Amino acid sequence: MDAAVATAPLTLACALAVEERAARRGGARAARVGPRAALPLPQGPLASFGLAGALVPDLRPGALVTATRVVDERGGVLWEGDPLAVPGAEAAVVCTADRVVDAPLERARIAERTGAVAVDMESGGLARSGRMAGVVRAISDTPARSVGRLARASHPDGRTAWGTVVLAFLTEPVRALRASKDARRALASLERAAASLTGASK
Repeated sequence: MDAAVATAPLTLACALAVEERAARRGGARAARVGPRAALPLPQGPLASFGLAGALVPDLRPGALVTATRVVDERGGVLWEGDPLAVPGAEAAVVCTADRVVDAPLERARIAERTGAVAVDMESGGLARSGRMAGVVRAISDTPARSVGRLARASHPDGRTAWGTVVLAFLTEPVRALRASKDARRALASLERAAASLTGASK
């Protein structure tokens, strides 16, 4: 990251509209980059910020992770750096994938192969931009608490796909209700994390 980029304000790059709202409620500068960071990226340094799935059983919904390294599913290093200073966040390896990883066995295999504790879909694209300053992720689902149909409840621009949400509650109501509660817990953690990052940058 060149000096001009490094001294510009940090933007929290969020895949989803709900993540962007949580970041802004925390007082942070935020931008929506869409799932897999497919939308145009804002200028300046970026932090990959949003929800993530736990790959290991000891991370609970609402737990915060800040990356020391971002790897792909084969364990290849895409980014490495200092963890962002977020109170209570675990400094660890984060894996980036091109899809939601929901099956417990697949989560366990990725964790064993890569050493990562959490998985998201955006950190890889942001790392490849050369402007990623760090990663902060809140755990929204775990090997024992998967999201099911709600994994597909977003549009390409990050808005909520309400039809998919309704279908999830109709077809798997217990899982959908639990996943929704876990996501709210994670979003509350993101708001607190955003507030701490905003305070640190002043």
